[in-house]
Amino acid sequence: MSNIVAIVGRPNVGKSTLYNRLIGERTAIIDNISGVTRDRLYGTSDWNGKTFTVIDTGGFVTGSSDVFETEIRRQVKIAIDEASIILFMVDVTTGITDLDEEVARMLRRTDKPSFLVVNKVDNHQRLLDANEFWSLGFERTYFLSSITGSGTGELLDEVAENLHVEQPLEEDIPKFAIVGQPNVGKSSLTNALLDEERNIVTDIAGTTRDSIHSKYNKFGKTFYLIDTAGLRKKAKVFEDLEFYSVIRAIRAVEQADVCIILLDAQAGIQAQDMSIFQLAVRRKKGVVIAINKWDLVEKETMTSKRFEENILQKLAPFNDVPLVFTSAVTKQRIHKVMETALDVYERRRSKIKTSKLNEFMLGVIERNPPPSHRGKFIKIKYITQLPTPSPTFAFFCNYPDHLKGNYRNFLENQLRTEFNFSGVPIAIVFKKK
Repeated sequence: MSNIVAIVGRPNVGKSTLYNRLIGERTAIIDNISGVTRDRLYGTSDWNGKTFTVIDTGGFVTGSSDVFETEIRRQVKIAIDEASIILFMVDVTTGITDLDEEVARMLRRTDKPSFLVVNKVDNHQRLLDANEFWSLGFERTYFLSSITGSGTGELLDEVAENLHVEQPLEEDIPKFAIVGQPNVGKSSLTNALLDEERNIVTDIAGTTRDSIHSKYNKFGKTFYLIDTAGLRKKAKVFEDLEFYSVIRAIRAVEQADVCIILLDAQAGIQAQDMSIFQLAVRRKKGVVIAINKWDLVEKETMTSKRFEENILQKLAPFNDVPLVFTSAVTKQRIHKVMETALDVYERRRSKIKTSKLNEFMLGVIERNPPPSHRGKFIKIKYITQLPTPSPTFAFFCNYPDHLKGNYRNFLENQLRTEFNFSGVPIAIVFKKK
């Protein structure tokens, strides 16, 4: 399970301010992907070598002043069910309210680490007033000011101390994340590959709430399969629990070497699938597109060639991606999906000899030199592959800042044509010679 720290409490106690501070300067905020996330709702934080996801449950509130007590209780219940640690926030300026006492009663019944965070304690008088909150009965009680940041260090020290250490997966074994919208057949594909009912398969979207790691070891092939909860369109995220599933799915993409994006053959590629694809490409993960339920498509109306052309057109400019037509139910070409993913994995790890790289690319550059910039001729002298997890190529030249994006795309296409990087995002950087 992921390390999730949820901030709960009634409105206007400063949850969002604390959230912003926790995911502030020392953190990387998870991308705001259109249709996948809700604005300013979650991010990652790093403290004392521990990384965790911070949730601002205030984002779940549909109104500001017109919030029902049942809504707060529901948020707390979700936090108790899904979070690793709960930060219960109260406001020293208003004292203990009835709603604070009810939330405290709920949290005292859980085994999850729960910290009472008394906010807005920014002077001596308020520090004295804050002592009344000890009556709520929390052993871990912290007085702080989320605006100034005073007291947050001690809180974070304690949070980091209580986070579990995630067991890393074996480094040398390929890790494949099966991602896609709900109900496209991700769990069915995993079960078909493993020949066992490892994951519950139903027709209800969102059955898989957590990422499940399964080790596959058959026919001389070993890899991890990460089956994730489906990523859904923003307008259709009715269940708050599904929001936590989105976080886990994004974390699964982070953990994976190759993302197998599963599409529904009857629905085609949709905006949400494009968001998943773009996330994988930005993270420089290998990509395989698997079109599931192909057995249900009328072949007279849609051939695989037409379907493929339609998808690749939508994926442009990065459309050098392998497609596999499959059916998890009939097991049609399910092993082809994994063989393709293994091929992409190997291409993503491939290292091209510097001599071979320069022999080919310098010839290409000589025949098609970069355009001059303000009368200055740009000369590329040397190319090498950098030691990064995914292919990154450094082009050393005299004016690296003046090379245009279209010439970068030209160089990338030449590399793809010659060295076969199908399914692998590659990066090109220009450096001063």
